Amino acid sequence: MQVYNGLGRRKSAVARVYLREGKGNITINGRDLKEYFSSELLHYVVKQPLMVLNATEGFDIKATLDGGGITGQAEALRLGIARALVEYNEANRAIMRANGFLTRDPREVERKKPGRPKARKRFQFSKR
Repeated sequence: MQVYNGLGRRKSAVARVYLREGKGNITINGRDLKEYFSSELLHYVVKQPLMVLNATEGFDIKATLDGGGITGQAEALRLGIARALVEYNEANRAIMRANGFLTRDPREVERKKPGRPKARKRFQFSKR
């Protein structure tokens, strides 16, 4: 059975996705989707590319997530699933692109600067 893979990134989270035809099981780091992400909203975010194609029961997904927080991981997983679905069938590219699932969110955390408490915040100014 053919395995299709996709890589998704968001903030500092990285998702490696392995997609194959199956019954709709989603396994993340050896745990079930509902066990890994407790929020229903994050379940929806992860399944969005599959719901657009009406293929929620058609694929088994195995993913390894690393880094970041839970929201960044969920969005990285969504990008990885979308890329794997495009690799599965190139005709899916237009649908994924139209829904914005193939666009990598480029926003990253700005580094802390020396002499400041945070990246842009400054210490309180005192004239006297």
